[in-house]
Amino acid sequence: MAANDASLTEVFELGDADFARARKLIRQYAGIALSEAKRALVYGRLVPRLRAHRLTQVSAYLDFVETNPVERELFVNSLTTNVTDFFRERHHFEALRTRILPGLFARSSRVRIWSAGCSSGEEPYTIALSVLAAHPPASADVRILAADLDSSVVSRAAEGVYPLSRLDAVPEAERQRYFLRGKGRMQGFARAGPELKALIEFRQLNLMENWPMKGPFDVIFCRNVMIYFDDATRRQLVDRFVSLLAPGGTLMLGHSESMMGLHPKLTAVGQTMFEKRADAEHGRAA
Repeated sequence: MAANDASLTEVFELGDADFARARKLIRQYAGIALSEAKRALVYGRLVPRLRAHRLTQVSAYLDFVETNPVERELFVNSLTTNVTDFFRERHHFEALRTRILPGLFARSSRVRIWSAGCSSGEEPYTIALSVLAAHPPASADVRILAADLDSSVVSRAAEGVYPLSRLDAVPEAERQRYFLRGKGRMQGFARAGPELKALIEFRQLNLMENWPMKGPFDVIFCRNVMIYFDDATRRQLVDRFVSLLAPGGTLMLGHSESMMGLHPKLTAVGQTMFEKRADAEHGRAA
């Protein structure tokens, strides 16, 4: 339903039926379970999309979402929250650098790590910094898969450009060595350098759909992603992660996901760190 220019200042109504429908669609498309308390968030995120298409009713916009794959992706992006930082939950990267990676390099030249829910890239770049700090042997074949549901943040992550203030948690020596400081119009920004980018492949991926990766992965990060899912979806997702972990591989969860309960093939090895039992057979994604 098209509107005139006056609609650009209109206050839209998000009724019960439209709110329930929006919650159902984001659950269907992305597995995200929004509570009743998220009405204001949904309203605030959908209003710009209605205005972009000069629509006056939320129901008309949701009809468009259901019939247009491009807008469906933008709908999902708009309701996705991306909060991240370099070295967030630092204990994971300490374990990666001092214990996990040295053990992996001692056993094999091939190392595969997945950042599931990479957001704007701080996590996979921190993983890459940890890899380089662990002094991989010259023969090492290390690849980091960085994937996220939100295609717009994946594009930003691949660019790897950040305000200098975002790099405060990165040690000074590593900032100097692995980031390129901007000049001119890029003054006040820094870009991830080629040594970091060479380790990472960025990809848009919906965790609720089929995964093209076959593994095995040595380490999987999925931190503060599953807080948006219900218990059944979390259990299913952890089971799929475990199927792609190599025996002895490590699953890193976020601090708010530490009470999810233990998978029968996982052993707790640290704060929100779980190791796949060495006798557990590696499987493949469904």
